[in-house]
Amino acid sequence: MTALHPDLEPVLDEVLRRNPGENEFHQAVREVLESLSPVVDRRPEYAQASIIERICEPERQIIFRVPWVDDDGGVRIQRGFRVEFNSALGPFKGGLRFHPSVYLGIVKFLGFEQIFKNSLTGLPIGGGKGGSDFDPKGRSDGEIMRFCQSFMTELYRHIGEYTDVPAGDIGVGGREIGYLFGQYKRITNRYEAGVLTGKGLTWGGSQARTEATGYGTVFFTEEMLRAKGESLDGKRVVVSGAGNVAIYAIGKVHQLGGRVIACSDSSGYLLDEAGIDLDLLKDVKEVRRGRVADYAAERDGATVISDGSVWDVPCQIALPCATENEMDEEGAAALIKGGVEIVAEGANMPCTPGAIRALREAGVGFGPGKAANAGGVATSALEMQQNASRDSWTFEYTEERLHEVMKGLHDNCLTTADEFGSPGDYVAGANIGGFIKVADAMLAMGVI
Repeated sequence: MTALHPDLEPVLDEVLRRNPGENEFHQAVREVLESLSPVVDRRPEYAQASIIERICEPERQIIFRVPWVDDDGGVRIQRGFRVEFNSALGPFKGGLRFHPSVYLGIVKFLGFEQIFKNSLTGLPIGGGKGGSDFDPKGRSDGEIMRFCQSFMTELYRHIGEYTDVPAGDIGVGGREIGYLFGQYKRITNRYEAGVLTGKGLTWGGSQARTEATGYGTVFFTEEMLRAKGESLDGKRVVVSGAGNVAIYAIGKVHQLGGRVIACSDSSGYLLDEAGIDLDLLKDVKEVRRGRVADYAAERDGATVISDGSVWDVPCQIALPCATENEMDEEGAAALIKGGVEIVAEGANMPCTPGAIRALREAGVGFGPGKAANAGGVATSALEMQQNASRDSWTFEYTEERLHEVMKGLHDNCLTTADEFGSPGDYVAGANIGGFIKVADAMLAMGVI
């Protein structure tokens, strides 16, 4: 664990005291604070205005009851959350997650990360996050619709295109966004397309939003390789997960000449040395809602290992695209032993502090999630631009804009790391680069 600057120790102590039991939030705050020592020494005005303390405290935290009726007529009660963390750069922006693991600490960790991720995109959006402990898995469309309508009946009063713009996340896709938007429109009597992103393509959505997070992670990885004078061509790649982010990361790696030979889901990991057949994987996971074992049953040479880790597969590039803290120190050690050169986070905080430390000490290039997986929110911001201009962009134009954002984001991380004495350190570059832009905006606006 890296020692904190003496001026930042009381800041972390206060975060721990005020937010007991929120381990993911504590982890996210510490990870940022560990990078800020050179900033504290160089910019004393931030301490004078308590900028760091203010960034660690959300502007608003909303918790509410969500009652809904299941198909058997039973009344169910869930808990809804929206943490509006920081709006110094623009309206709060961040997804909604529907999953049984959701509680206030998860939402705050995600919202805190979102501040810096959104800042790094260079687009005018603040940071926020929300969700519910509702589990959409196994629920009928009618149940999901009734839950979403009840959720929006409370949430609508807190959001708006100039206030807070939610999107999707785990458990919230196009179907859920449609139900949420329909209820917002019904309650407000306004067709305010910019209030939610991730909408359907025929009613204001972005052509590349589905692909954006996976594509963005690979674009960032491509830039990391380019900075070393290399490319993805011919590289062995391992991806964790088999959901939206993982699938489109696999697709973009293949387009750029790499070969993804393993991915995973909760039942184990899939190994296909010939390279993952993307069409078959998409059919299994997106159409049939099956498991990676179904893929292996139909693909010669593919196998599923249920009692190991996907990080045991030797590779040059690893893209963790599943969920938080999925790669621990043991997983990192396996990757290092297998010759990994670059790890870029496609999910939010998928690597534990121990894993990150091991990778960096071994000289592995490490792209943190707040930089490497910013493609999703960047494209959400582009969707907001489309909606504001009453325009519709092509897939190619949106992807081009996304590529430009990720290239600029990468270059900003490298330049900032070099400027603050940590050349090549993407963690320092992302944390400091994202922080300074928000901090300067907060200084300009006074104590609010």
